[in-house]
Amino acid sequence: MKLFKILFLLFFIPITGYTTVHKHSLENGLKIFVKEDNRAPIVVSQVWYRAGSLDEVNGKTGVAHLLEHMMFKGTKTTKPGEFSKIIAAAGGRENAFTGADYTCYFQQLEKSQLPISLKMEADRMQNLVVSEEEFAKEIKVVMEERLWRTDDNPKAQANELFNTLMFHAHPYGKPIVGWMNDLENMTHSDAEEWYKNWYGPNNAILVVAGDVKASEVFKMAEKYFGQIPPIVLPERKPQQEPKQNGTRTSILKAPSKLSYVQMGYRAPTLDKNSQEISKDQFALEVLVGILSQSSSARLTQNLVRDSRIALNVGAGYSMVNRGNESSFELYATPSETTSTSDLIAALKEELNKIKRDGVTEEELKRVKTIVIADDVYQKDSVFNAAMQIGQLETQGYSHEILEDYIKNIKKVTSKDIQNAASRYFTDDTLTVVTIDPQPLDTSKPKKGKPHVH
Repeated sequence: MKLFKILFLLFFIPITGYTTVHKHSLENGLKIFVKEDNRAPIVVSQVWYRAGSLDEVNGKTGVAHLLEHMMFKGTKTTKPGEFSKIIAAAGGRENAFTGADYTCYFQQLEKSQLPISLKMEADRMQNLVVSEEEFAKEIKVVMEERLWRTDDNPKAQANELFNTLMFHAHPYGKPIVGWMNDLENMTHSDAEEWYKNWYGPNNAILVVAGDVKASEVFKMAEKYFGQIPPIVLPERKPQQEPKQNGTRTSILKAPSKLSYVQMGYRAPTLDKNSQEISKDQFALEVLVGILSQSSSARLTQNLVRDSRIALNVGAGYSMVNRGNESSFELYATPSETTSTSDLIAALKEELNKIKRDGVTEEELKRVKTIVIADDVYQKDSVFNAAMQIGQLETQGYSHEILEDYIKNIKKVTSKDIQNAASRYFTDDTLTVVTIDPQPLDTSKPKKGKPHVH
């Protein structure tokens, strides 16, 4: 299964111009969104649960991801692995992923097979069996996955360290895969508790996109999900990271050929409770593109091609999430003759140029053109259209904000970017992690291995 720590180059690729998204709610609280698209006889079905690592408590990190694995291990009416076999026999594909804000299960099928998908998703929403035997097998798989994704990967270790530094109090500082010690001490009762706490229709969203009729999907949803009773959800306490008052830095010693820098500044998300759209978030969105969206972007041109102090550079920012905390991040690998301190200074100077001079009209035009072109390209993906709806709605936003995304991007000016950079890119809100490369032992085998359910 996949783990999602969402940091898009652009937080989503907008779907302006799509047909209407049809919405319906069942009495038990399940929300349903249908996007009709009859260009091909396929359908994508996704069930999103508003439960991710954001909701975990200390000592039980990784339980959201572990439960995602267990969802394929049988119900009162199906055997372990049978879900996947049935979808494959129907000519479809399926998988799932866990993020900080949500967990999502999806299938892509020929349109006539949609009832199979909905029937089985409804079954495991209420009838999952979390057996000690299957748990004992799967927790080992998850530990192997953690070793492979993080412990064997210096950049992943740096990212994990970066998150813990930036978010001391907020749960975004916890790894989605979980701390190894928590996984080692996790029990099947922990997974069962997570399932009972969060897996109910009133904490879920069903998104269906493809060659379907919304009215028919609503009838099917009522048939398969309508009788599932709502659950009593645990109270969610507001969680906010305290104000940062100074640069936070850390050095990670790890076997690696090259050094690495990950640095970032606390940055705002879109306000779910306000009807007014702040210019800052869209300015930061555009700035990501100006810095690293293409081969002619500033960081690539200035640090990789011209000065050659970096082998690669990138930037990322997400303006939407459920936890109301975000960061504007830069990633870079220094050349062999460049120190991490010199590279950090160069990255800061690139940001200082933005603060002093803003950006050119040519840069603005280029980035806006890329965004609009991506919009056209993205319309070809039924799966991604469903993803956008599911992510936004699960995170507490309306999917309707997609309609004005391009309009708000087009409004961004050089002054807007200059103001946002000056407001958020200060040393008092900066977090920096660097890798101090240690000798590689090529004879030593990898600790972990990937896994697909």
